[in-house]
Amino acid sequence: MRRSYARNMPGTPDTGRVEIPTRTLVHALVHGDGSVDTGELYTVAGALGMSDQQVRLCVKRLVAEGRFTHEGRGRKAVLRATEDARRTLEPNVEFVRHAFRQDRGEAPWDGAWRLVAFAIPESARSARDALRDTIVWLGGAALHGGLYAGANDWTELISAEAHRLGVSDAVTQLTSRDLRIGAIDQPRSLAAKLWPLDEIAGRYARLLEIVRPRLARLQSGNDFTDVELLTIGVELGVEFSRAIEPDPLLPPELLPTPWPGRQARTLLTQAWSTLSEQDQTNTTHRLYRLYEDLSRP
Repeated sequence: MRRSYARNMPGTPDTGRVEIPTRTLVHALVHGDGSVDTGELYTVAGALGMSDQQVRLCVKRLVAEGRFTHEGRGRKAVLRATEDARRTLEPNVEFVRHAFRQDRGEAPWDGAWRLVAFAIPESARSARDALRDTIVWLGGAALHGGLYAGANDWTELISAEAHRLGVSDAVTQLTSRDLRIGAIDQPRSLAAKLWPLDEIAGRYARLLEIVRPRLARLQSGNDFTDVELLTIGVELGVEFSRAIEPDPLLPPELLPTPWPGRQARTLLTQAWSTLSEQDQTNTTHRLYRLYEDLSRP
């Protein structure tokens, strides 16, 4: 059974707790070269309230699944992510970049809906499921069986995935400025019907609850150990991933105003900047360096 641990920072209410599964912590501590320092892993895990035994069991499972290799023993060991694992662990740079471009008003909606339909037989079920997962991950919402709508230009991305899966001939794409579901044809109303906007907004509201007390603590003028900074960085990164990964990143023209996603990303960028200023040994930079760069114009 997968276990997760709640971290409650001193001086913060229960809303400041972050649920971090052990596996997620391992993923968060992967260095740029794909390695994980197990000494660092055990130390941060301890700061989050995880036991050494739980970490050992998690590492054993990850190695058994072929996601990591293991070199050495105990706290001096090194884990190395396999090629397949690294591909799934790396954040989608363009996806995150697009979110910040939207926040700056640099990615206005062109008014066009993107539609994709596919008819893939049961004999190619794995390819069908993989294509569906990609469409949903790109922000697609189901209209009917095998028919999805999106608001961002995904044409080339879906074409590339269909080609990779060998199902290009079974996929049809269409761009239209006219979309009607029953009597609903206004873009913002369509977005509210097709996507769970309240749920998405709730994740960003949760992210704001996590960021605010940590930013206040970082700005308090106190000194922090490397472990404390790394722990804060992991918490921010985990909660950001929970918010943005299910987000279809609809254009601002389709969202309610004000939209908490923009506010959360703005405050999070401020927290990353403050964390960077506090980190004299560059311990935490790998956790947020990508997003720090992408948040800049």
